[in-house]
Amino acid sequence: MGRVFVISLDGLGHFYSCKYCRTHLALVDDLLSKSFYCRHGKAYLFDKCVNVTLGEKEDRMMITGLHTVVDIFCVDCGALLGWKYEAAYDKNQKYKEGKFILERFQVVGPDGSNYVVGREAHVMGNAAALSFVLHQATVETNTTTTE
Repeated sequence: MGRVFVISLDGLGHFYSCKYCRTHLALVDDLLSKSFYCRHGKAYLFDKCVNVTLGEKEDRMMITGLHTVVDIFCVDCGALLGWKYEAAYDKNQKYKEGKFILERFQVVGPDGSNYVVGREAHVMGNAAALSFVLHQATVETNTTTTE
């Protein structure tokens, strides 16, 4: 596998970063909403996100209806951070297309704060860990080249 290039958001304003490796992810200025929720609690909607890799497209039924999404992973440590909306089937949800959800418990806030979650979220986190392992296996399989 080749070298990973990471975009730094230093000097561009306050930002959110991966709670595991502190890789920069999104600027506060790109935060669109703090009123989203996921299995683990709060989730934030961003216009732009950097230093992530994308999983496979899948249709997912959510509270607001059916969406096509891809999971997003930290480019450095591989943690499952949230998802990106690829398509929304309800016309009232179209504004989400191309936007990113960062699960608040997976990121460090601009002030360096972590989001504390209850025990239920930690149990659910095991499913996220399995998803990451499967994603990494897929990435490694897809990036294998012959010399």
